[in-house]
Amino acid sequence: MDISNIIIVFILTFVSTIIATFFVRKTLLSADVSDSPIVSEHRHKAGTPTMGGLAFLFVLTFIISIYYNNTAILIISFIMLTGGLMGLIDDLLGLKVKEYQKVVRNITDSPVPIGLLNLGPGEEARVTTDEAKQQVGGLVEAGKLELITEIPIKFEPSESAKIVVQLLPGLFLALTGVITTCGGFTLGLLAYPISIIALLGSINAINLIDGMDGLAAGIVAIASVSCCIYGFISGDLTKMTPFAILAAICIGFLVFNKHPASIFMGDTGSFVLGAGYAAAVLLCDIPYFGVLALAVPIGSTIISLMHRANIINLPVEPLHHTLNYHGMSETKIVYSYWGLTAVACIIGLIAKYYFF
Repeated sequence: MDISNIIIVFILTFVSTIIATFFVRKTLLSADVSDSPIVSEHRHKAGTPTMGGLAFLFVLTFIISIYYNNTAILIISFIMLTGGLMGLIDDLLGLKVKEYQKVVRNITDSPVPIGLLNLGPGEEARVTTDEAKQQVGGLVEAGKLELITEIPIKFEPSESAKIVVQLLPGLFLALTGVITTCGGFTLGLLAYPISIIALLGSINAINLIDGMDGLAAGIVAIASVSCCIYGFISGDLTKMTPFAILAAICIGFLVFNKHPASIFMGDTGSFVLGAGYAAAVLLCDIPYFGVLALAVPIGSTIISLMHRANIINLPVEPLHHTLNYHGMSETKIVYSYWGLTAVACIIGLIAKYYFF
């Protein structure tokens, strides 16, 4: 496939993503399938349509119909569809409300202990622990806390159940037999754990970073465009096509998802992008650059894991919500994360061009 064909692939995917997202957004609005953010700084986004990743699934079926004779594109599209269907199930389960959690504000001039928190004057918090739920009524009656609102918390499967299901895309990819080498090493049976770990990690990293307008789509777009350039520098244009498709999907979605977003991708979309990116990196055998290009989501995931292991303490998880909680604007956070991703990619591309 030459450059002109890759450009055509990009344009077709970009335009079809815009069209699909427009109609999916319209349908979701009609069906009142919308987001209900639990982070206080994002509560103004309530009512924005979610599950926008459905548009990605429509685009993938379009791509499959065109490139039915391209094995690599078919495999990556199948893996993305598998990831998207898992995310869709997660989103559909999330439409069921597990509970309503109270949001309270300290209206006194001194800290108010509630549950595990010491709520400072004027600070807000969700009442999540059993101890806090027992205390909140008395503290409101005593005039120490003010009830602001109640937020619906979506139902979610257990973490262990989610991880077991998320093993499937990597297993499917390994079973195709196309992953035989990685970074210059012949894999053999190691193709199974490497494929499973790579896709599991990528899906969760992209899913975790997806929490602000355009953040996940922008990062994957920058990483994918950089992988295209990497393929061009390597002189192997076949490495460019999967990433051109990924970049076009992300950029097309950003037409509606950039700040202020009029649609969110949901787990449906983040699972598609996470599975697709990892599958493309493995199929094109560019693991070192592929990991470097995704350094920001990977770093954010590591920080969240450290928080969950009680090594560090974040007031809000993940890190980008903590930054927002401490007063950094959403757009500044998004542009900073995009910028860091671009810097990491540029460093990798310079190293490839001059030293490898």
